[in-house]
Amino acid sequence: MGRSALAGPPAVEPTRDRAIKVSPTATEASRDPAASPCRAGHGRGCPWSDNQKKRAALLGPAEDAVRRQSGRHAGSYAAEIDIHSDIIPNTFEYLMTFYIGTPPEKLVAIADTGSDLIWVQCSPCKLCYTQKPPLFDPSSSSTYKSVSCNDDSCAALPESGCAAGDHCQYHYSYGDRSYVVGDLSVDTLSFDSAEAESPVQIPKILFGCTHESNGTFGAAGAGLVGLGGGQLSLITQLGDSIDHKFSYCLPTLSKNQSFTGRLNFGSNAVVSGTSTVSTPIVPGDPETFFFLKLEYISISGENRTNTAAPIAVKPATQNRGNIIIDSGTTLTLIDDESVRSLAAQLTKTVKLPSLCFDVSGAAGNSTGEDESMPDIIFHFAEDADVVLKPLNAFVMTDDATLCLAIVSNRDLGGGGGDISIFGNIAQQNYEIGYDLGAMRLTFSPANCTAA
Repeated sequence: MGRSALAGPPAVEPTRDRAIKVSPTATEASRDPAASPCRAGHGRGCPWSDNQKKRAALLGPAEDAVRRQSGRHAGSYAAEIDIHSDIIPNTFEYLMTFYIGTPPEKLVAIADTGSDLIWVQCSPCKLCYTQKPPLFDPSSSSTYKSVSCNDDSCAALPESGCAAGDHCQYHYSYGDRSYVVGDLSVDTLSFDSAEAESPVQIPKILFGCTHESNGTFGAAGAGLVGLGGGQLSLITQLGDSIDHKFSYCLPTLSKNQSFTGRLNFGSNAVVSGTSTVSTPIVPGDPETFFFLKLEYISISGENRTNTAAPIAVKPATQNRGNIIIDSGTTLTLIDDESVRSLAAQLTKTVKLPSLCFDVSGAAGNSTGEDESMPDIIFHFAEDADVVLKPLNAFVMTDDATLCLAIVSNRDLGGGGGDISIFGNIAQQNYEIGYDLGAMRLTFSPANCTAA
């Protein structure tokens, strides 16, 4: 993304930043190739096409399979026991753990609430990005099956074709010319549980078996898990088996320490506490995104008291949202005018001429926890005030420079300037619960390193 109202942060460590593009067949969230999280905010392909209206029966086989299971490790017990994934920070993104196949093989992949498709790199894989974990070998799984071109689920893809052997093939391309190509497939996915000795199995989950890829994907991950609201996402496929609930706690993105958070599904995903706030998830297009209503922004005054004048944001229209929450986006992106107003207040409050500050020698500067920086408050609908401490609102770009992690969405491609994003830096050390049955999003301050 382009520079924000003032100086804008310099390049940071590699990340997967998203630009929004519109194609004749789909609206997709795609990744910008730049190393800086300031370029757009990361995300993944967000399928949306006319075919979606024809997919009423798409998830029938997967959900029926979950309901038919019985026994200790059955998917139908997912809402009754503690199934979860570990959340691992990895250079301005978060990876989640899960198992795939029979016998189960443990993998880590990007956890992304801003996209739907689950995919992993499979062998054989030609011209693929280099990954540290072994490639998934579908021939080693007794429960693996490729999806036919005529299957309803093939129509859920924004771009698909028919490969040799009647295999439904997807081709996802991104704004930075990154792409993944592979076969839409089904297999058993499994998750850890505190109440079971072995992983809880969930059969017949649709996912992409990628055989060709290229781009800026990180070597630590084996693929991506779409946690969005669309038909192909993991959350939608699990559906009733997790009571349409999930939550996560994102630990600090620290270069110097390694923390692990938690992604919970089902009954253990209920977020509560004395400091909890809740706001509606509102309808939006595409269905992949979780839209919220951001009413205004404010910053604390001196010593974080006497909150300054409210900062207006581009309002929601026709009872729809004006910002999405996305675990796969690094920075928070808002409209340009709001960024300028925020910049003006911040530079006045901290009495410095730009939005990048020299914090060498400041206490806590290695994590962005500089006590001289004010809190920034995002005021969501129904009095849901989410306080961004310096850790959530600023990012260290080198050992001595702290930059604002809230930037303009002006330069997002394909009309993306109309989309605001609440990114993962802002979400650190909050337990965030999604109740898609009640359409509510809940925030509760937490120490996510202890999740």
